[in-house]
Amino acid sequence: MAYFDVASAAPLHPVARQALQASLDEGWADPARLYREGRRARLLLDAAREAAADAVGCRPDELVFTSSGTRAVHAGIAGALAARRRVGRHLIVSAVEHSSVLHSAAAHESDGGTVTEVAVDRGGTVRPDAYAAALREDTALACLQSANHEVGTEQPVAEVAAVCRAAGVPLLVDAAQSLAWGAVDGDWSLLTGSAHKWGGPAGVGLLVVRKGVRFAVRGPVDERESGRAAGFENIPAIVAAAASLRAVRAEAVAEAARLRELTERIRARVPGLVPDVEVVGDPVRRLPHLVTFSCLYVDGETLLHELDRAGFSVSSGSSCTSSTLTPSHVLRAMGVVSEGNVRVSLPVGAQEADVERFLDVLPGVVRGVRETLGAPVGGGSGEAEAVTVDALGMSCPLPVIELAKAIGGVRVGGTVTVLADDEVAAVDIPAWCWTRGQEYVGERPADHGVAYVVRRSS
Repeated sequence: MAYFDVASAAPLHPVARQALQASLDEGWADPARLYREGRRARLLLDAAREAAADAVGCRPDELVFTSSGTRAVHAGIAGALAARRRVGRHLIVSAVEHSSVLHSAAAHESDGGTVTEVAVDRGGTVRPDAYAAALREDTALACLQSANHEVGTEQPVAEVAAVCRAAGVPLLVDAAQSLAWGAVDGDWSLLTGSAHKWGGPAGVGLLVVRKGVRFAVRGPVDERESGRAAGFENIPAIVAAAASLRAVRAEAVAEAARLRELTERIRARVPGLVPDVEVVGDPVRRLPHLVTFSCLYVDGETLLHELDRAGFSVSSGSSCTSSTLTPSHVLRAMGVVSEGNVRVSLPVGAQEADVERFLDVLPGVVRGVRETLGAPVGGGSGEAEAVTVDALGMSCPLPVIELAKAIGGVRVGGTVTVLADDEVAAVDIPAWCWTRGQEYVGERPADHGVAYVVRRSS
């Protein structure tokens, strides 16, 4: 079985396993106590903090350990907003942030604050001038991920941090996906990370608050972790997290070059192996181990199941694989096809042979799913002026499949109207038009669902 989903969770690094086992016997006591066992535990905690701070590029007294990366994000955003309440209650986030950031933004908005969501381009990148335009006199905090968790696009953190610094606004960086590959550049103010993304144990996050950045802890204050993370420290897990971060950093340069070649191979070859595929995310400014592509006319859940049966564990942003039946907010914000989405994120030590086997297996898997769904196989040269397709009650990717079948029945310049009540159609029909070189005219309310109008351009 080839595990290609480290963007969700990386396998425990061997160094983390060794550190965890060793510290179970030494780090169980209360590090706040002055007797021998407590002092020993404190030494382990302090050493872990120094190692993590060195990897992040901050002072040890600026870093605290939390119970998860999500908890670090929630605490960081809440504390920064509370400390600058007199300035205002305006928060800036990008449209492709991790759900933990967007959930914090939603909670802030429901509490009376205001939120500006900065758009991204089709590669998933924000523009620094868009952040500059979003800044206001009452802006208390801005947030920007260092790299996207779904498509791998790296963000211009240093440029955005400079814009925010000039305006006197702190920038919080969610660095969960990128910390394994290097420190985050730029004059950022707060930073968060999650150990299970780099091969540490789950249940350990980190929060960095630079000296001089105003921060007010929300909720009951605890004496541990500078009052910023309540609860007894899980020292064995923290030690393992710091040890694994140091270990993956030592391997990062060599592994980044090797894995980038493998993901570049996937990016280059998949469109030639599988018809009607869009590789998404920035092709250059991207994480070295992650590649994402979307296959038209494919049910994402079935695709992932078939790949699992073939021996590959991958992830997807398709609505068909989601309990909410809505497409990934990242893919939606980028305006790319969400159906049949596959995210491949290679672990440290991934083998070339496994990647080649994946490329061998993928075309047959996609072809089988498309045949089951009745996907179109050709174009057509119809003469109809206008055709209406009733896709009501159909879920992804069937409305797009029906559109693709119908487009061949109209002349160039003719239109196809798709009636659909699946929310995903609002994302995938315009994205299909962009991918296939057709014109998306627009949408309008219908008696049932929504009418999506497409004009045949070729």
